[in-house]
Amino acid sequence: MRTGAIAAGGALLVDRAVSEEDDGPALTLPTPAQVEWQDCEIGVIFHLDMPVIAGAHVRNNATRETFDPKIYNPVELDTDQWVAAAKSAGAKYAIFTATHFNGFMQWQSDLYPYGLKQAAWRDGKGDIVKDFVASCRKMDVKPCIYFSTHRNVYQTVWGHYVDWGKGKGTPKQAAFNRIAEGMTEELCSRYGRILQIWYDAGVKLPHEGGPDVLPIFEKHQPNSIFYNSSKRSDHRWIGNEAGHAGYPCWSTMPGHEKGAISHNSGVWRKFLHGGDPTGTEWSPGMVDIVLRGKKNHAWFWHPNEDHTVHTVDELMGMVYTSVGRNSNLVIGAVVDNRGLVPEGDIKRLGEFGKELARRFGMPLAETKGDGTVLELVLPRPGRIDHVVIMEDITQGERIQAYSVEGLAPGGDWLPLCKGVSVGHKRIEKFDPREVAKVRLTVTLSKAEPRIRKLAAFGTA
Repeated sequence: MRTGAIAAGGALLVDRAVSEEDDGPALTLPTPAQVEWQDCEIGVIFHLDMPVIAGAHVRNNATRETFDPKIYNPVELDTDQWVAAAKSAGAKYAIFTATHFNGFMQWQSDLYPYGLKQAAWRDGKGDIVKDFVASCRKMDVKPCIYFSTHRNVYQTVWGHYVDWGKGKGTPKQAAFNRIAEGMTEELCSRYGRILQIWYDAGVKLPHEGGPDVLPIFEKHQPNSIFYNSSKRSDHRWIGNEAGHAGYPCWSTMPGHEKGAISHNSGVWRKFLHGGDPTGTEWSPGMVDIVLRGKKNHAWFWHPNEDHTVHTVDELMGMVYTSVGRNSNLVIGAVVDNRGLVPEGDIKRLGEFGKELARRFGMPLAETKGDGTVLELVLPRPGRIDHVVIMEDITQGERIQAYSVEGLAPGGDWLPLCKGVSVGHKRIEKFDPREVAKVRLTVTLSKAEPRIRKLAAFGTA
């Protein structure tokens, strides 16, 4: 194996390994942080911002109004409650909107006078980011931080630039860029290792008229996930908020040699849903959905919308079309004006987690191995209706086509399913069959298949 690094504009961005075996094709490999992120599979993002407390219920939190920071006083706020809800859903990581579109900073900061230092809550001494990270660590959930530099109403930023998008290149924009760098410094340096820093809609870089945040992130969080800019996108948005990736869905995307590596670029846009099997940049898919998504699309809490929470069956359907298609699923949960996740939402997250564990928590049998054919022997003949296949992605995505068969009681091998990409995980669902063995045959691959897991499940 050889390792290399991808550079853009003459600057080294992040180490990317490339595998070569027996003079075969080079395979793009993930970083350890990307492997860790993909292994998490499910995350929950908690949305809270000043307008929720102020009662300014505008869709997508898009109000351009600011408020007296003293009114921010969610006296029941409990980050332990939030993170416990995420854990009950089977989430391995959780994300908090440290600052959203309104620009209200939910940590201790002197960058400008619109944040928790000016709030009535905890006499101006509270730090929700600190509490959130502590709750995550206590419950063995990996913490992540979201913040927005593309919208900040307090700073009149809309579409990345001040003066509601018209101030690119102005002294006022330069001042905001320094603020954005300060935000990055504070959030990346104060709270220990964070799995992911998420810039909503990406962050502009200096040559685009934006702040110089990437060196700050790489200094303080060298082993974490950066999402995203035109130079670095450790995962990609899947292109919708409807709960589905495409199929096939590859972890690789066009590399720097093709242009900007961002979901905002034309180079990437056509590949967001399914990836690029010939791509040289490892950037797996992220499918983000709102928990309150029936007949509305609510990332933030609005009163009288408890009935809009997705059903367990709907959420499970999204698992098949996200995690089951080599992508992560991020569920958007609301925090209400008390500072709590509503009780009905917590109940639904727990029900979803139980169903997820019921279907996939205990396989009837599993194995692993290398090569184009792998057989799985069940302890005794039984009815199965799912097969899960996982590649060892530390060695790249190798499988390009496969079929799965089951050995029936009469001794015949019956076709169960077939597919194309696998990557981190592929979930195959089919009509129940009585089998004694399962056989995976890789019919096309870039290099010798490395199967991390082949597992059979009976969920009916």
